[in-house]
Amino acid sequence: MMTRKLKFALFGNIYQTKKSANIDKIMEYLTRRGADVCIERSFYDFLVSKDKLQDYEVELFEGSNFSADFVVSLGGDGTLLRAAGYVGEKGTPILGVNMGRLGFLADIVPAEIESAMDALYADDYAIESHSVVCVYADGCQLPNNGCALNDIAVLKRDNASMISIKACINGEYLVTYQADGLIVSTPTGSTAYSLSNGGPIIVPQTSTLCLTPVAPHSLNIRPIVIPDNATVTLTVSSRSHNFLIAIDGQSASCAEDKVLTICKAPYDVNIVKRTGSKYFSTLREKMMWGKDTRG
Repeated sequence: MMTRKLKFALFGNIYQTKKSANIDKIMEYLTRRGADVCIERSFYDFLVSKDKLQDYEVELFEGSNFSADFVVSLGGDGTLLRAAGYVGEKGTPILGVNMGRLGFLADIVPAEIESAMDALYADDYAIESHSVVCVYADGCQLPNNGCALNDIAVLKRDNASMISIKACINGEYLVTYQADGLIVSTPTGSTAYSLSNGGPIIVPQTSTLCLTPVAPHSLNIRPIVIPDNATVTLTVSSRSHNFLIAIDGQSASCAEDKVLTICKAPYDVNIVKRTGSKYFSTLREKMMWGKDTRG
């Protein structure tokens, strides 16, 4: 039984007021438990501006400048991805509370908040380790320190023509993609942007990466799954002489003379799951996997 004092770091959605509707419920619970609470400053400012937070005693922090036993992400999967980017190498377990719609990663619904918190104090939970992928490009300032829990995408700029992406795996030439872009996803990210572009669903903890082209010019170009200990090298050329790198959806511009190196990060992201939570059950429920919609 966990009896020590716990500290929680709270991240939240800073754009939609409805996704902060349960903040008082969480703060009341943590106050009853005598927990220490720190809140990301941008989230705190949003809550105060919307009159969503009562007068609780909390610490404020910015970015990754925090220390806690658990991170609580309040929003949807996008909020959890942002929190994971700030957690980085700390390895702090993340509890995702889904205030939105799908919530594949953030799978605790508001009605389950107190029971999920009780489970943390009772040490009755599981930790899922999710691999992270990083991209390196000399001279380019990249979001999230270049690391992504879901995916890294190389994309054309705005209405520019398709781009040419020369891909090598461990130094061996693979193919040159003529496409709108290329997604390099982790198993976690296989149910996100990659899936919408025809990529396969990959079960977490399978130690793989998937390369999925975006709107390829050739019909015989297909997604390919590779070991996650491989190093992917990409060289991009474009009529506009630049392109976008999107890291878990956050994009930065990059000049075409930069060689991109993509590989697995030396750390994982730890996500809190309820004891007995099953991946395939979540897959069926959240994505309606195998559902027959015929009348």
